[in-house]
Amino acid sequence: VQLQASGGGLVQAGGSLTLACAVPEGSSYDIQTMSWHRQAPGKQRELVASITGSSNTNYADSVKGRFTISRDNAKNTVYLQMNSLKPDDTGVYYCLIRAGRRGTMFMSDYWGQGTQVTVSS
Repeated sequence: VQLQASGGGLVQAGGSLTLACAVPEGSSYDIQTMSWHRQAPGKQRELVASITGSSNTNYADSVKGRFTISRDNAKNTVYLQMNSLKPDDTGVYYCLIRAGRRGTMFMSDYWGQGTQVTVSS
Protein backbone atom coordinates (compact mmCIF):
# COMPACT_ATOMS: atom_id res chain seq x y z
CA VAL A 1 0.00 0.00 0.00
CA GLN A 2 1.48 3.35 -1.00
CA LEU A 3 0.81 6.47 1.03
CA GLN A 4 1.12 9.98 -0.40
CA ALA A 5 2.05 12.63 2.15
CA SER A 6 1.93 16.33 1.34
CA GLY A 7 1.70 19.75 2.93
CA GLY A 8 5.10 20.23 4.50
CA GLY A 9 7.11 23.38 4.10
CA LEU A 10 8.85 26.29 5.75
CA VAL A 11 6.88 28.44 8.17
CA GLN A 12 7.68 31.02 10.81
CA ALA A 13 7.11 30.31 14.47
CA GLY A 14 3.48 30.87 15.34
CA GLY A 15 2.34 29.90 11.88
CA SER A 16 0.24 27.00 10.67
CA LEU A 17 0.50 24.10 8.27
CA THR A 18 -1.79 21.26 7.32
CA LEU A 19 -0.39 17.89 6.35
CA ALA A 20 -2.34 15.33 4.37
CA CYS A 21 -1.69 11.66 3.75
CA ALA A 22 -3.74 9.92 1.12
CA VAL A 23 -4.10 6.21 0.48
CA PRO A 24 -4.95 5.84 -3.21
CA GLU A 25 -5.71 2.13 -2.88
CA GLY A 26 -7.61 2.69 0.34
CA SER A 27 -10.95 1.46 -0.95
CA SER A 28 -9.48 -2.06 -1.16
CA TYR A 29 -8.33 -1.98 2.44
CA ASP A 30 -9.81 -1.88 5.91
CA ILE A 31 -7.86 1.04 7.39
CA GLN A 32 -7.81 1.11 11.16
CA THR A 33 -5.51 3.46 13.04
CA MET A 34 -3.91 6.32 11.13
CA SER A 35 -1.15 8.35 12.72
CA TRP A 36 1.52 10.95 12.24
CA HIS A 37 5.06 10.61 13.49
CA ARG A 38 8.02 12.94 13.24
CA GLN A 39 11.76 12.68 13.35
CA ALA A 40 13.94 15.65 14.21
CA PRO A 41 17.62 15.65 13.24
CA GLY A 42 19.59 13.42 15.59
CA LYS A 43 16.49 12.20 17.40
CA GLN A 44 14.34 9.11 17.30
CA ARG A 45 11.07 9.06 15.45
CA GLU A 46 8.20 9.87 17.79
CA LEU A 47 4.42 9.64 17.69
CA VAL A 48 2.74 12.99 17.20
CA ALA A 49 -0.94 12.03 16.94
CA SER A 50 -3.14 9.08 16.10
CA ILE A 51 -6.76 8.48 15.23
CA THR A 52 -8.60 5.18 15.33
CA GLY A 53 -11.23 3.89 12.94
CA SER A 54 -13.88 5.19 15.33
CA SER A 55 -12.13 8.59 15.44
CA ASN A 56 -10.68 8.34 18.91
CA THR A 57 -7.61 10.56 19.01
CA ASN A 58 -4.38 10.62 20.94
CA TYR A 59 -1.69 13.31 21.02
CA ALA A 60 1.84 13.71 22.25
CA ASP A 61 1.92 16.05 25.22
CA SER A 62 4.11 18.48 23.28
CA VAL A 63 1.42 19.12 20.66
CA LYS A 64 -1.78 18.95 22.68
CA GLY A 65 -3.91 22.02 22.12
CA ARG A 66 -1.96 23.01 19.00
CA PHE A 67 -2.33 20.08 16.58
CA THR A 68 -5.50 18.36 15.41
CA ILE A 69 -5.62 15.02 13.64
CA SER A 70 -8.61 14.07 11.54
CA ARG A 71 -9.54 11.59 8.86
CA ASP A 72 -11.84 11.49 5.86
CA ASN A 73 -12.77 7.87 5.34
CA ALA A 74 -14.47 8.59 2.01
CA LYS A 75 -11.17 9.96 0.70
CA ASN A 76 -8.96 7.53 2.65
CA THR A 77 -6.97 10.49 3.89
CA VAL A 78 -5.63 11.56 7.26
CA TYR A 79 -4.85 15.18 8.08
CA LEU A 80 -2.74 16.96 10.66
CA GLN A 81 -3.64 20.58 11.28
CA MET A 82 -0.70 22.23 13.00
CA ASN A 83 -1.15 25.62 14.64
CA SER A 84 1.11 27.79 16.78
CA LEU A 85 4.13 26.04 15.36
CA LYS A 86 7.40 26.16 17.25
CA PRO A 87 10.98 25.59 16.09
CA ASP A 88 10.93 22.34 18.11
CA ASP A 89 8.25 21.06 15.72
CA THR A 90 10.82 20.96 12.94
CA GLY A 91 11.39 17.53 11.45
CA VAL A 92 10.32 15.04 8.85
CA TYR A 93 6.71 14.04 9.36
CA TYR A 94 5.63 10.54 8.42
CA CYS A 95 2.16 9.08 8.21
CA LEU A 96 1.48 5.53 9.26
CA ILE A 97 -1.59 3.40 8.75
CA ARG A 98 -2.56 0.01 10.06
CA ALA A 99 -4.57 -1.72 7.37
CA GLY A 100 -5.51 -5.03 5.88
CA ARG A 101 -6.96 -6.02 2.55
CA ARG A 102 -10.72 -6.32 2.78
CA GLY A 103 -11.89 -9.88 3.31
CA THR A 104 -8.78 -10.90 5.20
CA MET A 105 -7.89 -10.85 8.88
CA PHE A 106 -4.26 -9.89 8.34
CA MET A 107 -3.24 -6.34 9.26
CA SER A 108 0.04 -4.60 8.51
CA ASP A 109 1.65 -1.25 9.13
CA TYR A 110 2.44 1.00 6.17
CA TRP A 111 4.59 4.15 6.24
CA GLY A 112 4.42 7.17 3.99
CA GLN A 113 7.52 8.74 2.46
CA GLY A 114 7.77 11.69 4.85
CA THR A 115 7.34 15.41 4.38
CA GLN A 116 9.68 18.07 5.76
CA VAL A 117 8.37 20.67 8.18
CA THR A 118 10.72 23.49 9.10
CA VAL A 119 9.74 26.14 11.62
CA SER A 120 11.98 29.19 11.77
CA SER A 121 12.32 31.33 14.88
